[in-house]
Amino acid sequence: MKTDDLICVLAADSKSRWRVSNLLCVALLAAVPISVIGFFMEMGVRPDIATAVHNPFFDLKFVVTISLALSAVALSLHLSRPEATLRGVILILAVPVCLLAGGIAVEMMLPQKVAWLARLVGTNSRICLTAIPLLSMPFLAASLVALRHGAPSRPALAGAFAGLLSAGLAATLYASHCTDDSPLFVATWYTLATALVVAIGALAGSRVLRF
Repeated sequence: MKTDDLICVLAADSKSRWRVSNLLCVALLAAVPISVIGFFMEMGVRPDIATAVHNPFFDLKFVVTISLALSAVALSLHLSRPEATLRGVILILAVPVCLLAGGIAVEMMLPQKVAWLARLVGTNSRICLTAIPLLSMPFLAASLVALRHGAPSRPALAGAFAGLLSAGLAATLYASHCTDDSPLFVATWYTLATALVVAIGALAGSRVLRF
């Protein structure tokens, strides 16, 4: 390949990635009001929110979900390129995992009035398993629309990470309603709800993102 041709290919690839990232940003911003309206119509923030913000485990929920969403956004954009692989870059997901694992370790070292199994089960598990997937749907639809403008070679995988970022955003919203602040609860029920959205994203992506 001649130097001029190589420059043109690199320029086109850079332009395509910039376009997809812009579209994803706009699409997600457009989805925010839909999920937020649905959230406040059906749930709303917890009544003790003013007190809860002083609980480090409450704050940790947002740190974990936001870091998950940002990591998944980066991976989704990466997978929108036809030559992309997950080798090396998937380690970015270690950030939310390590944060949550650290929270669990700290909680287990602290004296607790409630048994660890009761903290794990919590009181909002059913709501969590329903709310996060439902709040994720506008974000997932927006993500898939934006990623269609890329050229993912593995559409199901790209769709799965679109589901992951959608679940991360939805979980961030839901966390302000959830009164179960234990990292054990988050690791169990938030993860199960997220896995459901990832599966839906993979199924939808295998069809919507195919080119």
